[in-house]
Amino acid sequence: MIEPGATIGIVGGGQLGRMLSIAAAQLGYKTHIYDPHEVSCADDVAAYRTRAAFESVESMERFGVSVDIATYEFENLPSASLQVLGEKLRPGVRSLEIAQDRATEKEFIEQCHARVAPWRAVSSLADVEAAVAELGLPLVLKTRRYGYDGKGQAWIRSDEEIATAWTAIGEEPAIAERGVAFAAEFSVILARWADGRTNVWHSAENLHRDGILRRSTVPCGHVVGPQVAEARKAAHAIAEALGHVGVLTVEFFAAREGPVVNEIAPRVHNSGHWTIEGAVTSQFEQHIRAICGLPPGSADLTARGAVMDNLIGPDVDRWAELVADPQLHVHIYGKGEARPGRKMGHTTRVTR
Repeated sequence: MIEPGATIGIVGGGQLGRMLSIAAAQLGYKTHIYDPHEVSCADDVAAYRTRAAFESVESMERFGVSVDIATYEFENLPSASLQVLGEKLRPGVRSLEIAQDRATEKEFIEQCHARVAPWRAVSSLADVEAAVAELGLPLVLKTRRYGYDGKGQAWIRSDEEIATAWTAIGEEPAIAERGVAFAAEFSVILARWADGRTNVWHSAENLHRDGILRRSTVPCGHVVGPQVAEARKAAHAIAEALGHVGVLTVEFFAAREGPVVNEIAPRVHNSGHWTIEGAVTSQFEQHIRAICGLPPGSADLTARGAVMDNLIGPDVDRWAELVADPQLHVHIYGKGEARPGRKMGHTTRVTR
């Protein structure tokens, strides 16, 4: 058990690192942010900072010596440098490596006996054409690495779009995935401890637009509800197979055939932001509890439910109006420029 007063290292200084730092401070820990940017939004709430490239093994080694335990807040990180953190890193590199390559991820999910959409790995235009012939249309191309919030993806809805879609993703190694006819999207977020204990929150029903999460609502609706039990079983199997320690998120489509895994994230997740006010223990506090070996907190709802809305780009300019609503919890990340598509903050309304 890591005792209060210790320092938790967080690789990445974005909004998730910021909210993890706040949760850690509540439990009496200090955080040390490792991030290459001159300014990161987690800086405001962290005790220590290291400015260095993620790829620098030497800097990562020094960082590892300075912390008692370490974690990461996003997937697009070089596993080679993180390896030097050894047993201090939770979750481990295995969770990271599987989640950051879509083909590896799909194979792993299938090995866990969870349902995925029919897919094929592609590395050339000829591969894409063969995938279309085998899987049918519509079909989506997703780059194997570095895609998020709809980036690195292109849809093919007719044979005439094959070459254009391949060009659109930069002709990079990818997966071709048959489009899923789904009624809703939802997520299962769970925390797992090193001794195998798990804790899971209510599943949020998620609304995306332009590939970006806009709203998460708990409890989920009548379409998603009947699929949650099977989805939880799949998520637990994935966490166990990974030997994951900390919070793990599995995103699902609610399809006619049952829950279909879209992707996994080995970390706290945007669709769990509602837990800060809407659950007894937030996903951020629970992650700190899990990696430090503290007892689990309750994941029960604090009220009937909650609705979380992301503030995307200029949405944050409405901050004065938002904070004037006495029933609205407002979180602004301190990112600076409100670029289109950039997550600048979120709000949560707890339903009584």
